[in-house]
Amino acid sequence: MRYHVVMSLCVITFTSVVTKAVHGDAPKQGAVTRAELGPAVALETVFIPPGEFMMGSTPEEKLWAVGIEGGAQAGTERESYEGEHPRKISVKYGFWMGRTEVTVGQFRRFVEATGYVTDAEKPGGKTQCFNPKWIGYNLTTQVTHPWEPMPDKSWRDPNFQFPLREDFPVVCVSWTDARAFAAWLTNHERQAGRLPDDLEYRLPTETEWEYACRGGRPDSSYYWWGNELMDGEGRFNISAVDFLPDRKQKWPLSSAPWSDGFSFVSPVDHYGERGRNGFGMADMCGGVWEVILDHFDPKGGHEELYTVKENPRPVCRGGNYFDVPGNARCAVRLGLAGPHYSDSRDGFRICLGPPRDHQ
Repeated sequence: MRYHVVMSLCVITFTSVVTKAVHGDAPKQGAVTRAELGPAVALETVFIPPGEFMMGSTPEEKLWAVGIEGGAQAGTERESYEGEHPRKISVKYGFWMGRTEVTVGQFRRFVEATGYVTDAEKPGGKTQCFNPKWIGYNLTTQVTHPWEPMPDKSWRDPNFQFPLREDFPVVCVSWTDARAFAAWLTNHERQAGRLPDDLEYRLPTETEWEYACRGGRPDSSYYWWGNELMDGEGRFNISAVDFLPDRKQKWPLSSAPWSDGFSFVSPVDHYGERGRNGFGMADMCGGVWEVILDHFDPKGGHEELYTVKENPRPVCRGGNYFDVPGNARCAVRLGLAGPHYSDSRDGFRICLGPPRDHQ
């Protein structure tokens, strides 16, 4: 279903549909809405019905993640962040989720409309980017990492060493930047008469994100398609058999045993229908880390929005193009350094639903 063909019809239809989602007469799973951001720029969201899912991972999944095929770093505590065992979580309301991460083009429209300056672009700002001089970890001598804080980089130039495309997911944006985009989008759609007061655009909660990522599966599988890594070929962008720019070298350590077409970031929804899960969500695993609304609790995710008052660390989910297979599962969760931290591996996905915000 499309909502942008006739403006007068668009307003009536969209408002009717989103209101029904809250008051019981919900649209069908997979119904699509579009927020019109400007000439030739729109943001598509897909309806996800209420339901239940298993949050977290099993001990067996954690062992696979740090094993030969998963390749995640063994001996760390990060797998404990997924919780001791999977637990049943209830999603009591329907909501819409962006089919893809927010793109460079969509974020550019926000900046053009508001003059917004991201955290990385402010005086004293910086963002984590790839150092093209990096050639390897040098694990037998002094360990060197490929990511460094850079004061002159931002979403406009993430230091990819190749041209930035409008259909890439926007990166080098912080939790604060992502929330500013969502607030602008809410106001933009309300002013156009396309959004009722009881719904808003915002970052997804941790429950909404993992539920959407699993695509309607009732089990706690490693990925949205199941437990078998080889079934992920042609479905997601992670560390695989792809040369880094201008060199005959792939990312070291464990990787998927195929080429996914990109050593760095890929265009959103590049893998088409095969890259979409049961809810129609694209790029939920791999691609870029997705910053969400909750603050990080190292003991595991929460059914309701979780916040802290001191030293908040926003949660990010899903893994990224640089990650080994074990770090791009449905259950993986990390905490960012803080609300203003940004990274060329981090982006975000928008949610449309009942207000869920920090007190």
